[in-house]
Amino acid sequence: MPDSSARKILVTSALPYANGSLHLGHLLEMVQTDIWVRFQKSRGHDCLYVCADDAHGTAIMLTAEKRGITPEQQIARIKAEHEQDAAGFHIGFDNYYSTHTDENRYWSEEIYRRLHANGHIASRAIVQAFDPEKELFLADRFIKGTCPRCKTPDQYGDNCEACGATYTPADLIDPVSAISGARPVPKESIHFFFTLPALADMLQAWIDSGTLQPQIANKLREWTDAGLQEWDISRDAPYFGFEIPGEPGKYFYVWLDAPIGYIASFQNLCDRSGHDFNSYWQADAEAELYHFIGKDIINFHGLFWPAMLHSAGLRTPTAIYVHGFLTVNGTKMSKSRGTFINAGTYLQHLDAEYLRYYFAAKLSGGVDDIDLNLEDFVQRVNADVVGKIVNIASRCAGFLRKGFDNTTAVSCAEPALLQAFLDEGETIATAYEQREFSRAIRAIVALADRANQYIDDKKPWVLAKEAGREQEVHAICSMGINLFRVLMTYLKPVLPAMAERSEAFLRCSLDWTALDGPLLGHQLAPFQPLLTRVDPAAVEALLSACSEPA
Repeated sequence: MPDSSARKILVTSALPYANGSLHLGHLLEMVQTDIWVRFQKSRGHDCLYVCADDAHGTAIMLTAEKRGITPEQQIARIKAEHEQDAAGFHIGFDNYYSTHTDENRYWSEEIYRRLHANGHIASRAIVQAFDPEKELFLADRFIKGTCPRCKTPDQYGDNCEACGATYTPADLIDPVSAISGARPVPKESIHFFFTLPALADMLQAWIDSGTLQPQIANKLREWTDAGLQEWDISRDAPYFGFEIPGEPGKYFYVWLDAPIGYIASFQNLCDRSGHDFNSYWQADAEAELYHFIGKDIINFHGLFWPAMLHSAGLRTPTAIYVHGFLTVNGTKMSKSRGTFINAGTYLQHLDAEYLRYYFAAKLSGGVDDIDLNLEDFVQRVNADVVGKIVNIASRCAGFLRKGFDNTTAVSCAEPALLQAFLDEGETIATAYEQREFSRAIRAIVALADRANQYIDDKKPWVLAKEAGREQEVHAICSMGINLFRVLMTYLKPVLPAMAERSEAFLRCSLDWTALDGPLLGHQLAPFQPLLTRVDPAAVEALLSACSEPA
């Protein structure tokens, strides 16, 4: 019989851009999302995780041209790499798709039509910089010139990396197209706009509804208080994307169809799995919807996206969960320092679960930046996971194998201690639910300390040398195994591969819903190493591999 308390949850993380490799900043978000999803599944909820590659835009078109391939070939190549790297980090997508798909074209056109029918699309002529050689309108990042303030050459069209000034491309001294080197010329074109100010009241209610983290709601209020502007949702040909219905040569701006990719990926999953699409996306849907994103894209997800959904008669998110940026050794990731680390390069040198654990140990429900301190990374993984948690299983398994046919005792030696571990489960579950992963990890490590202290106090290695103390050794080591089982149940969302090896050793499920008492008279499999220590030399090799050649 289905559990009437089971929740229906749809979860997404931001779509990686199909123009380059995944790096550890992407992995921070994917790991955070994946831990939360795995926790929900372990608790017995119907939780689905969908994502996709963001596959449109001028940058992808230009990269493909430079490589001498089609944009379709470029996005297919990157998607295969993204999927391989995500799988290497045990990211359990229920569907990983692309925005360059029939489903996304359908929903982009359908939502646009609904916005248009509601009077929420406007059009007017605007003047933009135009590359006369490439015959291409230029976004600010494709224009370079000398900074008007500090006179540093070769700066982008919107800000100076040398002095931090912000400006428009028109302010640049001697501006040139970064694509062809030609001097841009002003040119007029008709553009289409989403009339965001018309939805100001709806957005005010949404921001005040308590569904957003307080810092994020405050940031969005800064924008609404300053006065909402209409959002330019069109780009001119040539452009790699979807043509706007009835408007030849006009294309949806990549940020219009990127979040719609969440809907498209889920539609694709529903068509294959039998899930009911409407019960997740209609305005009255009872299912929960959560977006995990970085703080650099909150305007798209916190203003444009809910306003579009509302106008189109679809549901808005239950919540948007925003995290901070990733720094490495206290600073922004840097190729020259060897700290700009791609996912694939990391996997060539280190176990994915080291990083999953470290991220979990640092992540909170807030939007603070997360620092990957590599010295702390080595110490924490080795001390906590290998030195404390794996240690419990390995030290007890040896005694059970040698003297007791790998079978646990038929009674529980310390029922009160086991109950204390089980009772801590709800506190840990609440921390996971609130994305306070660091709090959950602290509670789990504190339990591991108690388990190790119990074994240290009982000293089974001493008792094993004394005749007639066999049953005490059996009871102590069986207790240790049962405590380890509880700990690994709590850690399974963070360390799924280690949990799988532990399930093979324990011969039982480590899902939260299976945690209903001790393993009594239970035969274990032969113990195999669950996780090895982080080798500092491997970390050095990783940094060396990521360093730019001198």
